[in-house]
Amino acid sequence: MFSIKICVQVLFALLGICTALELCTAPAAANSVAAVPAAVVPAAQVPAEVAAAIADAARPPEEVARDGERRTAEALAFAGVGPGDRVADFMSGGAYFTRLFSRIVGDRGHVYAFLPEEQLTNCAASETAGTRALAGDAHYANITVLRASVDHFSAPEPLDLIWTSLNFHDLYDSFMGPANVPRVVASMFTALKPGGALVIIDHVAEPGSGVRDTESLHRIDPETIISTVRAAGFVLEAQSDLLRNVADHHDRVVFDPAIRGRTDQVVLKFIKPRESAARWHASLIVRQRGSDSRASPCTSPVCDKRRAIALTASAVTRNEN
Repeated sequence: MFSIKICVQVLFALLGICTALELCTAPAAANSVAAVPAAVVPAAQVPAEVAAAIADAARPPEEVARDGERRTAEALAFAGVGPGDRVADFMSGGAYFTRLFSRIVGDRGHVYAFLPEEQLTNCAASETAGTRALAGDAHYANITVLRASVDHFSAPEPLDLIWTSLNFHDLYDSFMGPANVPRVVASMFTALKPGGALVIIDHVAEPGSGVRDTESLHRIDPETIISTVRAAGFVLEAQSDLLRNVADHHDRVVFDPAIRGRTDQVVLKFIKPRESAARWHASLIVRQRGSDSRASPCTSPVCDKRRAIALTASAVTRNEN
């Protein structure tokens, strides 16, 4: 009994020293988004279906080799994807995450791998070869490859999750049009079920830089992502610091060998509100149609009435690109 008391006293003493020296807390990530709840997923809390998907023997070895740097298990656990879900992998590229989603959602779920026509036309075929190879692959029978203009993203059924990794900044670049980004995000909002999630991972740019570095460094200011997505009606639920890197000073192109695979990255999870989502988004579509000459006109009496009001705000809703 006496020895137990001594051990407890020693333990508290060590904890006190550790706290005083700030050895028990992880340093805060640089340039973290203010007023956004951070989330960390301990390894013990990674769902079994995520672990099983990562262990799938059918995965290409070169993709397995990247699991560590991408913190794949923790990122997927943070997204909350599970069996039976309907998931869209937006700009799925080499299908790294597409394959994992297929194993996680299982036979009761489905995965839609979206390839924008702009990417297929303007980029090397190797960038999308992984996704295109999944068509007809029996091991991934629950995957459907979708192709459309990026501004017209949609899915055949309401989705539980839309995931886009290291691609959001591309929407602002010349090879993508550039895209009408508010319209793209609005299409994501439409595609999700109420309560569905949009998870965005991207390379972090210098604070306050907006979209200045999207084409040159392939980086974007997280505040730009947040403001753009919130404007479409989404709610920012959480961010994860698992891919933050304080050693990245945001001044190198992400393909620089000195930083490639270890860039400072933001991980954001947005939710489509369950209440009044449909009513809010119907109004948003009307406003966008009033300011976007490419959209098909709405001819119903309701739209005519709303358009007269929306035109006064067209300067606010117009895509700056």
